[in-house]
Amino acid sequence: MGRGPSIEGRKNAEDAKRGKIFTKLIREITVAARNGGDPASNARLRMGIDKALSANMTKDTIERAVKRGSGTEGADNMQELRYEGYGPGGVALIIDAMTDNPVRTVAEVRHALSKHGGNLGTSGSVAFQFARVGELVFESTSPELEEKILETALEAGADDVVSASGKITVLCAPENFESLKAGLIEAGFEPISDDVVMRPANRVAVGADDVETLSDMIEWLEELDDVQEVYHNASLPDS
Repeated sequence: MGRGPSIEGRKNAEDAKRGKIFTKLIREITVAARNGGDPASNARLRMGIDKALSANMTKDTIERAVKRGSGTEGADNMQELRYEGYGPGGVALIIDAMTDNPVRTVAEVRHALSKHGGNLGTSGSVAFQFARVGELVFESTSPELEEKILETALEAGADDVVSASGKITVLCAPENFESLKAGLIEAGFEPISDDVVMRPANRVAVGADDVETLSDMIEWLEELDDVQEVYHNASLPDS
């Protein structure tokens, strides 16, 4: 009888995944710290540190990333890049990356897209289909909970509240994100995810033949070391 993955094998896989997450978080903190190493006056840095703490990153690791970004521990040479393109079925994609080697990164992104029937577009080719918004997602367990979150969110500065597929999504302007999140948490509502994202204006249906290919392509892109975030406008089960 065949055996499943060993405990050691599973642990190594989990450690590798955790390492990738930490790498991306450290890059975000480092780049954010270029605009000042004090989180009190740097909203992007505050958000990066919050994410890192939620992922159980140590404060020493966070402080080193801040110092590297602010120049107190040597300069870093990371560049922020945004790629726009199309996936199978004409799905629009925005791929945000941080890299010290743009030639390598664009080659890896292009390969991931072409391997799955997609292609890179020019700058601005799909960005107009997305808007930068604060997004907080909560589990919906009852109509009463939805009503309470709706009331609290709108009073705290939300622009919209959407309920679908057992989730409540609260949307706001990026500059209101932190105060809105704090207000909802203070009221006892803990989000299952929260971030400032590129949200599509509309989601498009994907043909059954393209769903698996698209999902595989997104996973491939997210696994690339230089890719920070992948946004798309496809209507998928987890969208």
